[in-house]
Amino acid sequence: MAPQETSAPLRSGGWLLLIALGVTQIVSWGSVYYGFALLLEPLQRELGAGKDAVAGAFSVALLASGLCSIHVGRTIDRLGGRGVMTAGSLTAALLLALLSRVESLPALYAVWAGLGVAMAATLYEPAFAVLTQIFATGFRRALTVLTLFGGFASTVFWPLTTWLIERFGWRDATLWLASINFAVCVPLHFWLLPRARTARAAEPSPAARTDHRPWRERHFQALALAFLAHYVVVSAVAAHLIALLLARGLSPGAAAGIGALIGPMQVAGRVVEFGASRRVRAGAVGRIAAVLLPVSLLVLLLADGEFALLALFAVLYGAGNGAMTVVRGALPVEMYGRAQYGAIAGALAMPGLLARALGPTLAALLWTAFGGYDGVALVLILVSMLGAVAFYYSTVERDVTRA
Repeated sequence: MAPQETSAPLRSGGWLLLIALGVTQIVSWGSVYYGFALLLEPLQRELGAGKDAVAGAFSVALLASGLCSIHVGRTIDRLGGRGVMTAGSLTAALLLALLSRVESLPALYAVWAGLGVAMAATLYEPAFAVLTQIFATGFRRALTVLTLFGGFASTVFWPLTTWLIERFGWRDATLWLASINFAVCVPLHFWLLPRARTARAAEPSPAARTDHRPWRERHFQALALAFLAHYVVVSAVAAHLIALLLARGLSPGAAAGIGALIGPMQVAGRVVEFGASRRVRAGAVGRIAAVLLPVSLLVLLLADGEFALLALFAVLYGAGNGAMTVVRGALPVEMYGRAQYGAIAGALAMPGLLARALGPTLAALLWTAFGGYDGVALVLILVSMLGAVAFYYSTVERDVTRA
């Protein structure tokens, strides 16, 4: 079963663009998406509000990002990514500067709603769309390299933002984050991204379909359901991971060690996907990654303070989630071609972004209903199994017909 591409030429110009986008992904993810966790407590103290009230602003940002994702993708399909991503980075810089001056919860929510729009125009989905337009071949490997850059966002910006807050206070630290976006992302997006969509991106790929509204197809709907289930589980686990591990009998130090293992395993999963991309379709990789999620959670549920089993959970969970990030970017081309990549990827991103906003709250409600994390883990296993079945249904038929 041959994959869609058998080669991945990245010439010097392609590497320059890929590195530039990688740098901007580190900054955008690190300063906006990951930065909120470090600003949460200072914002609570400054505004005199509860943690739930302040955290709700980030949920609003994710909802706004999801609602804008299809429009952003369609705009990149028509005009290319230069204007969209430059405007997104400029918006992020301006709103981070405004964030440094918020004095009330309504102002906080308004700023983060705008930052959600900026995320829709700067994070993985628009960058994936740009790379898919530019790389006639090797786009899937380019996506993998980009996600490897993005994987360093928290590694770089958590310590940097922590230092800025300790050195200058949270308000001036936010101004520094705004300045980094303005000085790094805006010029890289403006000068290095193509002025408009490339000519070769306009050419239909062999996989292109005549149906210009694939979201009406049952296979597309099943795929959207699969991503929704996947990211409900991932967002719930991310928010409750340490508590889940403590409930399995680990000490706080051991739980932190298991949690720290997940990040490198995500990178490992992406490296494996990179190696497999010459020989295996993205759908096949995704089916394996989708199965790893419920298997890893089952290991977590069955582990009773056994460090080796909980480490196995981290390996399976991290590798599957890391590979699925690349699959999410590559699969629209494999299934539907390049002509509407931005709109299709945006439509698939929407459920994932909504899930990230709702997953942590869902897990908290389940914890209350079941009186502990065993019931939470069981429900998450069932949800991830549903996602795996939906992913298999949405992709396996196309792979069989193209074999």
